[in-house]
Amino acid sequence: MALMHRRDLLLLLGAAAPGFSALESPKIPLGVTTDEIDDDIAIASRFLQEFGLRFAEVRTIWGEYNTAQPLDKIRECKSIFDGHGIRTSVLGTAFFKIPLPPDTPQGRAVLDNQWSLLDGAMERAKILGTDTIRTFAFTYEKGYTPSDTDYERIYELERESARRAKARGFRLAIENVGGSYVSTGAEAARLLRHVKEDNIGLTWDPNNAGASGETSFPDGYATLDPARIMHVHLRDFRYRDGKGEWTAVGEGQMDNLSQIRALLRDGYKGSYTLETHYKSPLGKAHASRTSLTALLKVIASV
Repeated sequence: MALMHRRDLLLLLGAAAPGFSALESPKIPLGVTTDEIDDDIAIASRFLQEFGLRFAEVRTIWGEYNTAQPLDKIRECKSIFDGHGIRTSVLGTAFFKIPLPPDTPQGRAVLDNQWSLLDGAMERAKILGTDTIRTFAFTYEKGYTPSDTDYERIYELERESARRAKARGFRLAIENVGGSYVSTGAEAARLLRHVKEDNIGLTWDPNNAGASGETSFPDGYATLDPARIMHVHLRDFRYRDGKGEWTAVGEGQMDNLSQIRALLRDGYKGSYTLETHYKSPLGKAHASRTSLTALLKVIASV
């Protein structure tokens, strides 16, 4: 599939030529999760620059989670981004992507490690120039039925995380993900009704919700307060034989066009990330290229 010309991409993404109004092309701050292109930030940055993209979501870099990399490597990443005109939209972390610890000395020791992880994430986010950190709401084993007591404890811990982050000027965008206490739109809406802190919100991933069995759009999305959505993940999936699987954008069942239109209609002005998850025998850069090319055609119709 042929690539769009760079000028056309810039028009679609809001970096328009003089006289090109926002009404003619809604501004879509689109990026890609860099490690779904390449773990080497320089290679990923050249890819983004080729497509005229100005945003990146940072997760794993040079083979390790960003929170495991020394600060000098984070500064190197920032320097490379600066050289390619790229900004970090979101810092991806694994904060609270663990089983819910019991309220015991052993469980509190696990939480101490998580608070240290959050502290390190905030240090790295500051260097990379973003105030938004992607987090989670704990996981549980398949077959387990979450209790109201579990959720009350999660609400308490999420409130505490918000308090710690706000003291340093950061926002926490909880991602709905399979295997989590918050995997669907409905579960995300429930959490956000109980956790009202204004610096905590949602990384809305309609594909994760769909792969978890929810009709994520329009049904799951309809349960959400759009004002609490801080970031959006885009890709495609299909759900069959009781299981979700990732596909290239346009080859699954996700209605990305209607979802993006609904977000814009509801006043969403945040960033979007292509996080394709689709696997290609030609490698992950090819997979991201395939999905991104298709996604840009969707955006052209918004």
